Amino acid sequence: MLNIGERITQLRKQFNLSQDELAKKINVSRTIIGNYERNTNTPSIEVLIKIAKTFNVTVDYLIGEGELSSYDKEVMKRIEDIDKLDKNTKEHLYFLVDNVIQNFKTKQAFSV
Repeated sequence: MLNIGERITQLRKQFNLSQDELAKKINVSRTIIGNYERNTNTPSIEVLIKIAKTFNVTVDYLIGEGELSSYDKEVMKRIEDIDKLDKNTKEHLYFLVDNVIQNFKTKQAFSV
């Protein structure tokens, strides 16, 4: 499991932001961002929320806790949308998803 500093670093690089650019977006100093990334300082809940909004992830994702902490907001939104579907539509969707996953795993198995 990643720690908060590693998650922040990973997301910052994924979004091609420097520490200074991230600091400006969430209204803290670059030094503070460096401290977060080195895990020498832990962000307050207010700062965690700002970081989560900047990267469009959940606070759970940043702290690596909770049942759904490995999912970003895009995945969570899709899960919520699927959950609202009627039973028959869900069954069709699950059938399609299961087939795609099975096909992917088969291709992986034969590509080694």
